[in-house]
Amino acid sequence: MPVPDALRPKRTLVDQLRASPIYRDYAKAFRETTGLPLNLRELESFDLPFHGDPNQNPFCELMAGANHTCAGCLQLQRKVEEGAGGEAKTLTCFAGLSDSAVPVKVGENLVAFLQTGQILLREPTAAQLQKLSRVLRKYGVATELERYEAAYRRSRVVPQRQYRSILQLLTIFAQHLSTLSNQLVVQDVTEEAPAISRARAYITEHHGEEMTLTGVARAVNMSAFYFCKSFRKATGLTFTHYVARVRVEKVKDLLLNPNKRVSEAAYEAGFQSLSQFNRVFRRIAGEPPSTYREKVRSGALT
Repeated sequence: MPVPDALRPKRTLVDQLRASPIYRDYAKAFRETTGLPLNLRELESFDLPFHGDPNQNPFCELMAGANHTCAGCLQLQRKVEEGAGGEAKTLTCFAGLSDSAVPVKVGENLVAFLQTGQILLREPTAAQLQKLSRVLRKYGVATELERYEAAYRRSRVVPQRQYRSILQLLTIFAQHLSTLSNQLVVQDVTEEAPAISRARAYITEHHGEEMTLTGVARAVNMSAFYFCKSFRKATGLTFTHYVARVRVEKVKDLLLNPNKRVSEAAYEAGFQSLSQFNRVFRRIAGEPPSTYREKVRSGALT
């Protein structure tokens, strides 16, 4: 028996990003080019990040199979998340393997991390290997010590300079995902109630006009109270914030025209004042409109 649409869990923004063609294509190219694992992970989602990844480190895979050894990996993941609020962060575990997290933001809000790693930044010394053996014995895997050590020796060694370049590529991709995130927020969702879909379409069509929640509710034959609750539940945003995001996306489209001034684009998209526009654009896009315009002119967004 099929599950009614109303009872299906709503896909999160990160779920939508993972399902997007741009992420799937990038993840495939990243894995094939670097040989490293990759995961787009939601905030405070403390699962083993590379479980099932074709490029998962064989030593880490063995460690994940022993329940009492998972805690160290999860603690490292928490530290990576806590330390990567604004830029890429790399930390190293007891075995000398490094993991990195690159933040993905929607405007000024942190929503996810691009995570890679499980690599050695230099060849381990004999002393480090002896220390690892002692730690593994403490973890209770002495009977399979040779198997664990053999898996560890298969770990990828990536020189620091090359690894910094890999993280730079992830940082650039995180910026693309941030832009895509806002587009996903304002796009139609096929599973939602028809009235909400009509409301989205109405807002998109009339974005340049002055709009009120009551007016849009009336246009889709709903009471203002019920529309307010239903719209926020469906989109995850208040009516005001949703309209602001639609207008910011319209401004971005308009600024692709090199002859269009920022102020013209702002008023055409429906903003009532430049001060309001500058404040809203920076909050949603994560940068001032002037900076975005310069990127358009320099071709940095193509």
